[in-house]
Amino acid sequence: MPNKEVTYTISELADEFDITPRSIRHYEEQGLLLPRRKGNNTRIYSHKDRIRLSLTLRGKRLGFSLAEIRELFDLYDAEHRSRPQLHSMIAMIDEKRASLQQQQEDIAKVLAELDAADARARETLEKMKPHM
Repeated sequence: MPNKEVTYTISELADEFDITPRSIRHYEEQGLLLPRRKGNNTRIYSHKDRIRLSLTLRGKRLGFSLAEIRELFDLYDAEHRSRPQLHSMIAMIDEKRASLQQQQEDIAKVLAELDAADARARETLEKMKPHM
């Protein structure tokens, strides 16, 4: 029995990831997805395209630009990875990691400030309660 690759339509991927088909076509135009074509209009997405779409959406949430995501895909997909390519990929990852760690620290500080403001507001509110 032949091992048939799982494929997806644009509608299936749009529904699964809760995005529009237009967004998927945009990612395709940016070189992030490479579906096969069936006729003039039908796109057939592979399992690899599905994974790349998932990584693209995650990368966007983490602050990567589409150009950065495409560059990472290009570096990862290169058949003959060279030292400069790998150094470039590592540098890009290190830069993004540092940025995310700074964001994480900033978020922790803001959350601490919000917790303190919340505690003060509740304490003040408690003092305002009429004594029974």
